[in-house]
Amino acid sequence: MSSSQLDKQEPQSSASSITVAENHYHSHDPSLPAKSKPGSFEDHTLKPRPWIRKTTPYSRIIEQPYDGAGTREQPFLIDWVSSTAPSTDIGEKGSDESKFVDVENPMTYGKAYKWSIVVLAAMSTLGVSMASSMLSAAVFDMRVDFPGKSIESYIMVTSGFVLGFVLGPFIWAPMSEIYGRRSLFIYTYIAFTLFNGLVCASQNLATVIVFRFLAGTFGASAMTNAGGVVADVFEAKQRGLGMAVFASAPFMGPAIGPIIGGFLGEHRGWRWVAGLLTFFSGFLTLLGFLFLPETYGPVILRQRAKRLSKITGDVYLSRGDASAPTKARQVFGKALAMPWILLFKEPIVALMALYLAVIYAILYMLFTAFPIVFQQNRGWSPGIGGLAFIGIAVGVALALAYVVVIENPRYSRKLKTQGGWLVPEERLFTAMVGGIMLPAGLFIFAWTAVPTHIHWIAPIIGSVPFGCGMVLVFLGVLGYLVDAYLIFAASVLAGNTVVRSIFGVAFPLFTKRMCDNLGVNYAGTLIACLALLFAPSPFIFYVYGKKIRRSTAFGRIGDDIGQMLKAGMTPVQIQKAMAAAAAAKKAEGENDVPAVVDVEASINAPAIASAGDDAVGAAQNATKEQV
Repeated sequence: MSSSQLDKQEPQSSASSITVAENHYHSHDPSLPAKSKPGSFEDHTLKPRPWIRKTTPYSRIIEQPYDGAGTREQPFLIDWVSSTAPSTDIGEKGSDESKFVDVENPMTYGKAYKWSIVVLAAMSTLGVSMASSMLSAAVFDMRVDFPGKSIESYIMVTSGFVLGFVLGPFIWAPMSEIYGRRSLFIYTYIAFTLFNGLVCASQNLATVIVFRFLAGTFGASAMTNAGGVVADVFEAKQRGLGMAVFASAPFMGPAIGPIIGGFLGEHRGWRWVAGLLTFFSGFLTLLGFLFLPETYGPVILRQRAKRLSKITGDVYLSRGDASAPTKARQVFGKALAMPWILLFKEPIVALMALYLAVIYAILYMLFTAFPIVFQQNRGWSPGIGGLAFIGIAVGVALALAYVVVIENPRYSRKLKTQGGWLVPEERLFTAMVGGIMLPAGLFIFAWTAVPTHIHWIAPIIGSVPFGCGMVLVFLGVLGYLVDAYLIFAASVLAGNTVVRSIFGVAFPLFTKRMCDNLGVNYAGTLIACLALLFAPSPFIFYVYGKKIRRSTAFGRIGDDIGQMLKAGMTPVQIQKAMAAAAAAKKAEGENDVPAVVDVEASINAPAIASAGDDAVGAAQNATKEQV
């Protein structure tokens, strides 16, 4: 709604606003503060800012019928303003009242604005993933400044950054539920920029590693929450392309980083590489501060409820907070405990976590292996050596094209024919394809890297199917885990992130010695065999996955909820059914019953949505349309 429309509407709506407000106040305790008394009504519409392009008129918000009585015992339960509010305001799309939309709801943003937000979120993720690998191409210069250290110490410049990804998700994922996306992005990216800058000023290798670890810890915020931004603004059936753009960043960044770092480090030194990272992250911080809005719906509604409570003196509460209060201790406690419970109790979660961890570790091993193959053995300069990573970047681009052009349409067509719900195992097709391509690419790389009389293009061609297979396996497996565990998916993905980050730290530390002792051919073969060992797992779970899930506590709950969604039940109805089932089991003496959580909030959780165009969201949206 434009500002000119608002100016025209205010004279029309103020009288009705005062009347409705007075009706609210007449029904409550006369001891309310003076500002909430009849006749004290003012226009409290939020002012537009660069990061808040449109705001919902306060008159529409206050006039919306809410469940509750406005007391502590029975607070008003607020949700997005619907077209049923008794107002004379003109709707967002015209005078037809039925077309009014709550413009503060991120799902109602314009298409161009949504894409600008997604691109900014993807750029923030690209900045972090690129920072993880860029300095690996400038280690040669760092060895000149800080000589006499072990090879493992120099590798820790990269591994120390990845180590921050182990700690970061436990902190930032729960904080996004409490404070939202925008605040978390700004404050963590400021810290990320600061520690990148301190790397430039470091006077010894130990300081570099410590600051790199801290930069990785704060940078993990973007890696953890950017996918949630996509889910906040796009409905599930529109989310595929947005998730493809976002998903490209964590894989494309590590491939681009060495290319830039190699040339810049060769001509200007490693401090300039760190300086470029500082400038880029600072630029993204400024862009985020100016243009990134808050997109997490529960936080927007929570802020609205606090504002209404302060203005009127009544008690307002968002519907989500009423059904599942967001308490910091509970949120952090769950974030710390649940990932480990699922890793140790769910065989699907454990095996898939190991599979992705091995692939992630191999990616970071290549940051040590490529300099050996192309610089040490073939005599390339650091800048030219960085260009060898173009093969992986091409593979990543091909995988994303496959997902957007082939896989997402295939899944959508089958989703329609099956009534809006597919078994989670349908997500595994991309992982099956990628699981074959990935070790094939590694075998090609291993046996064409040396001897050096083999043309240099051969190992780079081998890295293309590796990059493609890596992305396909990641997207397929993560989508499968999300659909299989639903309300527990946030914890499943958090545990997955921690395990693969640990592997990403450890494996590169012995890459150099493994290549020296076994030779590049056999070291590469060993790595390829490790990837091949896990390749059958998507095929096994495609056949036996449902049987395995039904045999475990959390997997069975996820499958039950999936069947309820298929049957058209709303999240509220599902939660009531879960609570009744849990109470019955406890009454029968079963103590090992997973706690009942807020189904609606969990289905909309950022980590769940970050796996892509999930059937859960599609089913939920279809259910809401029916209601």
